Amino acid sequence: MSLVTRITYALPHRLLSSIARSLAYSKHPGVSRWLIDTVTRKFGVDLAEAADADPRNYDSFNSFFTRALKPGVRVPDADPAAILMPADGRISQCGPIRGGEIFQAKGRSFTAAELLANETDAAPFADGLFATVYLSPRDYHRVHMPWTGTLTRTVHVPGRLFSVGPNAVRLVPKLFARNERLVCHFDTDFGPMAVVMVGALLVSGVETVWSGIEIPQYGHKVTEKRFERGVTLERFAEMARFNYGSTVIVLLPPGVAALDPSLQAESAVRLGERLARRIVP
Repeated sequence: MSLVTRITYALPHRLLSSIARSLAYSKHPGVSRWLIDTVTRKFGVDLAEAADADPRNYDSFNSFFTRALKPGVRVPDADPAAILMPADGRISQCGPIRGGEIFQAKGRSFTAAELLANETDAAPFADGLFATVYLSPRDYHRVHMPWTGTLTRTVHVPGRLFSVGPNAVRLVPKLFARNERLVCHFDTDFGPMAVVMVGALLVSGVETVWSGIEIPQYGHKVTEKRFERGVTLERFAEMARFNYGSTVIVLLPPGVAALDPSLQAESAVRLGERLARRIVP
């Protein structure tokens, strides 16, 4: 095991993330301005796309980081059969789920059952498709619906908070199935769809449009919420947001769609672009 990997394992993930959360929500002008200026400069954040392009108008780093975009800056693919990219970022990996296995990086994979924390929930996605999208600190941090669906359940899975950057993805086995995450189960006109919001080091929260803040509070056991009446969200509608950078994973069942052939690892992607195309029977 490399020194970097050893340090990664040894870090007090939740303590560091709790400190980051306190700083992110601080409304002290000196703290928020320093954080906003530092991240904007270091990561090259493009504020020209923001609904409010003036960084001084954000009362905390969190409000800046989860900023809205100007209307029309992102639009859904014009093809009504296109299943959409859920976020800005880069493709970490995408492709078929082979025998229940999801490819993470060279020599590493994890199972859909491990990711979803449930064998039964994973069964419909065996031999289906997956796409893992990494959001860097410079990206728009709201996640939108790939396809119209009705939310039936969420499952909050406790875990570690490893970094989800490219180096960690290569080094940490089963990374996305080990980090704390929120699994969102939807019913669609083609069957089940899962959208998994994966937490990471210094990610101080996951917030949904239907329940508000889901992570934290950091959990110690798997917690399920059922939505008996369902929450229907249209294709391209906002569904959730991250604080700081993280990863969203979309799972689709077999035979319903074909991934866009242009997509590959490290492809830069934008919200609303074509992730896959619906196969109409």
